[in-house]
Amino acid sequence: MNSLNFINPFGVREEPGSVVGDFYTANFSRKARPDTIILNLGPQHPSTHGVLRVIVELDGEYVVRAEPILGYLHRMHEKMAEVKTPWQYIPNMGRVDYLHPLAWNWAYVGAAERLAGIEVPERAEYLRVISCELNRISSHLMWWGAFVMDLGGVTPILYAFEEREKINDILQIVSGSRLTMSYFRFGGVSSDIDDRFERLTREFIPYLRERLKMYKGLVTDNVILRRRLEGIGPMGLDLCQRYGATGPILRAAGLARDTRRDIPYGVYPKLDLAIPSGPSDDCFGRYLVRLGEIEASLSVVEQALDALPGGPVRIDKAPKANWKLPAGETYFAVEGARGQTCVHLVSDGGRTPYRLKLRAPGFSNLSLFAEAARGTLLADAIAILGSLDLVIPEVDR
Repeated sequence: MNSLNFINPFGVREEPGSVVGDFYTANFSRKARPDTIILNLGPQHPSTHGVLRVIVELDGEYVVRAEPILGYLHRMHEKMAEVKTPWQYIPNMGRVDYLHPLAWNWAYVGAAERLAGIEVPERAEYLRVISCELNRISSHLMWWGAFVMDLGGVTPILYAFEEREKINDILQIVSGSRLTMSYFRFGGVSSDIDDRFERLTREFIPYLRERLKMYKGLVTDNVILRRRLEGIGPMGLDLCQRYGATGPILRAAGLARDTRRDIPYGVYPKLDLAIPSGPSDDCFGRYLVRLGEIEASLSVVEQALDALPGGPVRIDKAPKANWKLPAGETYFAVEGARGQTCVHLVSDGGRTPYRLKLRAPGFSNLSLFAEAARGTLLADAIAILGSLDLVIPEVDR
């Protein structure tokens, strides 16, 4: 830092010689002990999986305090909904969570359908389940590979991308995209599946089941991985409930709560849905829950394909581009890869929604980190952060 006084983004002037860098570092440092050091992880750091910044106070290798700092990737998605028509806003959902975009796609479309009283054809509901569960698997695979890489294992992410590419090949047939997918439409889905989609999906299910066996021997049962994860970062039920954690984090803590079963939507009540939970609330428990969810999603996709009925994939009088939502207020929740994903939609009957509030599970899940990381080794704090499966565009919105 040069000799000039530093003025942080909040307009507060820092005197020369003080601990500067920005407002957050200065305020964080004022509470630090004289024998500790302040370290910034991010906002661009491999362990943060996106533009996230975490300030930590270290006593040697041990974390005294940790504070996540958001705002580096904020894009005003909720405000953008107020200036876009319902049709124009659909692609935004794929940009909120690019790893499980179809969950957000479903949450927004479902909220609009509930407000307008639209009944979706049964075939379209089954196609939504199939595509969303395939997308969930690809999200968990991406997490699995990146998480193990955080711990020093590079090989698994190569396998993860290999399987993920196969899922992208399948979903590209109906969505035309491989990342920020937008397949759901008001009143159904954009297109029907063809024989190639069904054939590739049915071939993929037994293929991935065999690969999961290989993952178990290569990674899950690896003594190095287990010693890095077992007993690290316990997040008990009380902690999860205090911060509003959902998804695999809450289920690893022993509460088998899943929106697909507890707040049913689509045709999930017609399918046999396994909900893995436990056996421990540490990093390894969260790891096992997500791998269990991959197996559960494969079973759901298989059941949905076997029970897939005929009929249209969209209602006859589907809303057009100039469609206006009726006046009212609604709330729609789905189970995303990171937890309960919700859309609170308010309309005054105008051309654009009056208000939109997105409930991002990653935001609540990240809130646990400061408490869970306290007193751990820095290397273990990285493992805890990775076990949360954060997607920063969702957290920041």
